[in-house]
Amino acid sequence: MFTVKVADSKAIKDVFSAISTIVDEATFDVNPDGMSLRAMDPSRVAMVDFLIQKTAFDEYNATEKTKICLNINELLKLLKRAGKDEPVEMSFDTETGQLKIVIKGRYTRSFNMPTLETAEEEVPTPNIPFNAKVTMTTEGLHQALDDASLVSDHVRIETDGEKILMNAKGDLMGANIEVQKGSESLLSLDVKEPSKATFSLSYLTEIVKAAKATSDVVTIEFSKDMPIRLDFKLQYDGRLIYHLAPRIEVE
Repeated sequence: MFTVKVADSKAIKDVFSAISTIVDEATFDVNPDGMSLRAMDPSRVAMVDFLIQKTAFDEYNATEKTKICLNINELLKLLKRAGKDEPVEMSFDTETGQLKIVIKGRYTRSFNMPTLETAEEEVPTPNIPFNAKVTMTTEGLHQALDDASLVSDHVRIETDGEKILMNAKGDLMGANIEVQKGSESLLSLDVKEPSKATFSLSYLTEIVKAAKATSDVVTIEFSKDMPIRLDFKLQYDGRLIYHLAPRIEVE
């Protein structure tokens, strides 16, 4: 049996929304200390690495290790029925294979949803050497990517150690976004060597837009034409990290 209770339904909704940008179905590893997930999207372009400690919940009870596979979008439909101040309780019965969601407010609502067959594939942690590490406000990154998406479906991110540049080129227009050291949006910049890589904006903008609700600060790591790592600093004990493969451009 696995049971969790949260008084702030928005926090749990934001977490599942952020995960849903990468996967529709997800297998969570549940243990007495918390729950985690590492999964790749169907195209194997992006990966999400998520952990939430038991201390993030008002109540958490997991007596043994188990795996629970859920349709995230279907779960979100139910969770979105909870108002801001309405507590949510979720419980999983290993015998029935059902997840029960109870929302208590002006009246009590109970939903049951089936779980799915758990995935057998174990996704390893990427081992990538990064030459550039940038810490930004999540809102600042979100605005910059929104600017780039006005003209193109991809963006080149680069840094020389003094600033971070985002360059987008479309058929008709182009955009250059420059964030200098000392800017309110750029919190720190550590560069071993100049680095640049190009990424899909359809992935990046959706990831950052969803994660913005869970985190005010993001650490970005990348190297020349290598995957990018986005580590969102959560307000509770845990992690929300994304890896996104680059778009290889022909010079």
